[in-house]
Amino acid sequence: MLRKAAFLALVPVLLASADTTPPARPTYTVTSCPGADLAKSMAPIRLLFSANPETRAVLVTTDGCPALKAYAPGYSDANRFISWSMAKTVTGMLVGALVSEGRLKLDAPAPIAEWHKPGDPRAAITLRQLLQMSSGLQHIEVGDPVEKSDTNQTLFVSHTAAMAAAAIDHPLATKPGTKFRYSSLTTIILAEIVSRTLTDSRDPRVRAKIYTEFAQARLFRPTGITSAVLEFDGAGTQIGGSIMYMTLDDWGRVGGLLLDGKAADGRQVVDPAWLAFMKTPSPTNAEYGAQTWLNRPGGAESKATLFPGKGPASAVAADGHLGQLVIASPESGPGRGIVVVRLGNTPDKRNAALMQTLGNVVAGFDRPGGTR
Repeated sequence: MLRKAAFLALVPVLLASADTTPPARPTYTVTSCPGADLAKSMAPIRLLFSANPETRAVLVTTDGCPALKAYAPGYSDANRFISWSMAKTVTGMLVGALVSEGRLKLDAPAPIAEWHKPGDPRAAITLRQLLQMSSGLQHIEVGDPVEKSDTNQTLFVSHTAAMAAAAIDHPLATKPGTKFRYSSLTTIILAEIVSRTLTDSRDPRVRAKIYTEFAQARLFRPTGITSAVLEFDGAGTQIGGSIMYMTLDDWGRVGGLLLDGKAADGRQVVDPAWLAFMKTPSPTNAEYGAQTWLNRPGGAESKATLFPGKGPASAVAADGHLGQLVIASPESGPGRGIVVVRLGNTPDKRNAALMQTLGNVVAGFDRPGGTR
């Protein structure tokens, strides 16, 4: 019996010593793109896989050309990757399409009927303030413990049947327009505003269908995005602050829109004036525009979200939980700029180190005399 126990204890050691197969490494595909020079960025790109758990996919495009694509073992072009909060930037673009059409007004009170009852101070909240995360609505994005956060309770526990209704029901905590408060529920309200602008129907399937068709017609198809999958709650509201899926290449196409609002074929998809608004520092947080993060210091938190001081100050990002990033830097590399996409599963405590590595990737494409 003792001999059997001793043998069983040795099994893991014997198996480990017998397995001489080296661990699988990421696969890198490099394409010759006009004017693209990866020389200074390859070392930090490799560090994204070796020193930043768990990087799953990386894409670098220059002028829309895929200069580099890399996948960790087990991932490929066949995968759709979850957005987490990168979805906010896409939702912001969809709101912009309705503003550009004149169907929504940026500085008008937000069209949420529940707030426009006599004596309700939330009637003062504007669409601009929702987009810039300064609505004043009470919200806890990350609670302690984490499951107590408003976001987790709404997305995964108590309000999955009607997320927008739960978000809309929050009272004011501060005067609208005076304080930055990052909120995934705010973006669900924005997605609800899109839905209510497009249809009066309360049938969840009708609402989801109309919203999807609008996103396809106004954003995805003109950009060449074919893999987008949108998630909806039980009421047919798109979970616009957190959950959509795309392939690595299609997230790169979203980055191309963040450069100049254009698809790879030169078609203008996002109104230049709206894109400029999304990239303009908001009054309550200099590192946040409208549903988009900016590569600038002076934010609402003590630590910068991106990597100010590395790469141009004009760089912007769609930034999601666990290190989902679409970074667009119009003053980097050749022509219209570069896009860096990084997708993975990095714990929050490692996020600052990940950002610095991504900053080094972007800085490797610095142009002489570029904006800092």
